[in-house]
Amino acid sequence: MALSANDAFAASGRGGRRRGRRGRRGALSEINVTPLVDVMLVLLIVFMISAPLLTAGVPVELPKTEAGSLQDQSEPLTVTIRADGQIFVKEDEVPFGSLSPRLKEMAGPNTGKPIFVRADGKAPYAIVAQVMASLSTSGFTSINLITDTGGPSSGGPSSGGQSGGEQKPAEAGAQ
Repeated sequence: MALSANDAFAASGRGGRRRGRRGRRGALSEINVTPLVDVMLVLLIVFMISAPLLTAGVPVELPKTEAGSLQDQSEPLTVTIRADGQIFVKEDEVPFGSLSPRLKEMAGPNTGKPIFVRADGKAPYAIVAQVMASLSTSGFTSINLITDTGGPSSGGPSSGGQSGGEQKPAEAGAQ
């Protein structure tokens, strides 16, 4: 009768120890991805919460309308008018007299560059009208008022279930 290698070890007195060693676990060579997934989900949630906070430079309460948003826009110049009448270009306060030269400097020769006017709903109408007239007489051709969606009905088609809180440029800008 022939003995295999395992039978030979089993026959000797050392066989029990060898079997005990084989039964032990070796080093685990698999990567546990659960902590990585947990960290990535936490980062995703943090960025989802913080991203909307980075969009508006100067806090204003925009009026609500049913106008749809414009698509395919290049990086616009933003003019913000607060409720107290202060005027801002991007995040910098600008006096009314230097608004037009400042925007011409920023736009360069491209007077077709879109300009978004974000006026607080409580801002004086006269100041908003003066800013828009100043931009128009300066040669800018694409001036758009930014509003929130979900405002009162103007008799047009339904807003399609859009809710307030979204800042979008109105389709009909001053041309």
